Amino acid sequence: MKSYLRHFIDGQWTESDGGNLHAVINPATEQPCTEITLGSAADVDKAVAAARKAFDNFSRTSVDERIALLAAIIAEYKARSDDIAEAIATEMGCPISMARTAQVGSGIGHLEAAIAALRQFSFEERIGGNKVIHEPVGVVALITPWNWPMNQITAKVAPALAAGNTMILKPSEEAPGCAAIFAEVMAKAGVPAGVFNLVQGDGLGVGTALSAHPGVDMVSFTGSTRAGIMVAKAAADTVKRVHQELGGKAPNIILEGASLERAVPGGLMAVLINSGQSCIAPTRMLVHGSQYGEAVAIARQVMQATETGDPLTEGRHIGPLVNKAQFDKVQGLIAKAMAEGGKLESGGPGRPDGVETGYFVKPTLFSNITNDMTIAREEIFGPVVTMMPYDSDEEAIQIANDTNYGLSAMVSGDPAKAKAFVPRLRAGMVYVNTGNPDPAVPFGGYKQSGNGREYGKYGLAEFMEVKSVIGEVA
Repeated sequence: MKSYLRHFIDGQWTESDGGNLHAVINPATEQPCTEITLGSAADVDKAVAAARKAFDNFSRTSVDERIALLAAIIAEYKARSDDIAEAIATEMGCPISMARTAQVGSGIGHLEAAIAALRQFSFEERIGGNKVIHEPVGVVALITPWNWPMNQITAKVAPALAAGNTMILKPSEEAPGCAAIFAEVMAKAGVPAGVFNLVQGDGLGVGTALSAHPGVDMVSFTGSTRAGIMVAKAAADTVKRVHQELGGKAPNIILEGASLERAVPGGLMAVLINSGQSCIAPTRMLVHGSQYGEAVAIARQVMQATETGDPLTEGRHIGPLVNKAQFDKVQGLIAKAMAEGGKLESGGPGRPDGVETGYFVKPTLFSNITNDMTIAREEIFGPVVTMMPYDSDEEAIQIANDTNYGLSAMVSGDPAKAKAFVPRLRAGMVYVNTGNPDPAVPFGGYKQSGNGREYGKYGLAEFMEVKSVIGEVA
């Protein structure tokens, strides 16, 4: 079992001041695989003090110095990529083949995108005879989830560092190992003491302490909408900036006349990747009534052919869900869909046949779902897809927008026809004929999917304050 019992504070691995031991459970075996110490308010105080002390010097470093530092981080990150992938596969169940590529690779992408954004960013501009200056926010708290751990860590750390801020990272207690390795990467790369601090912990403890801390100038949070609301409330008394990327309930509108052999498998794969544990997963598949029956038949075949398996074994299978709570939630949603009248096309309750251990869920498909059913309203975060028919473009748009979320949407079919749908979909991102997030393109949503944007120059700007200099300036 791996042990990461200390926090990384002020450039040193530091014993916790009053924290509690926490065992991480391997979701494939249901056995402990990692142990950490859940931090305390005293640990948070130490980390914030270190970040505040480091801010004055680091905020005045040059763009070239920060680019060089990011390049050094990339080099050390690549050297530890196998260790990071193994930690992700073991702790949250992502198959090792995908952990080595998409999971680890996303971190490299964000670090490189931060360098590109930093090279192009205009820190000063003239408006008439006056000047506008972009400056670092200060001390920022970064609270990240378990589903794409290095993606979300680097999507925050890289722009925060590029902007000249100092920071405290609280990763998910479900996937802490890769964050501890990342702290080792930061130290080896020569990040100055206090600029990057890591405090392991849970949301109610460390997350709340960081959000409410008067010494923290900004909190950037990725996670559920429920938890995001709690973060915002905790931060309200200190009027700090709160930047959030929250839940999603993405629709996938398959346009009338689309090639179903292309559109249906593509949409399903966008859900099945990472066992459905992605906030942008297009779990609501909308198909024109004239093609609905054929689409359901194709989808059934794809879902039935999808295998589950050991995350540490190479292959194209999907892994388990992250923990028992998530397994129980998804099982409850499957049962609720059946009780409310959804037609089960494949999968269903329980583990896959022959599997007795691990939080594995059968790849599950429902047809005849209506948008008022529970499974069509709540974020699933599992390998479960619902299919709904529509009769007109207007009805498809109405169904797609009928959700509290607005993170992303997908349109599958003729790109020329899809063009008319894009401005009418109330989502921060629209994928046309699938596609992957681009670390240079803004990531974020409308409505209860959060506020602000991450990635590239937009993510860099989120970690900046704007100052007006009015009058006689050289």
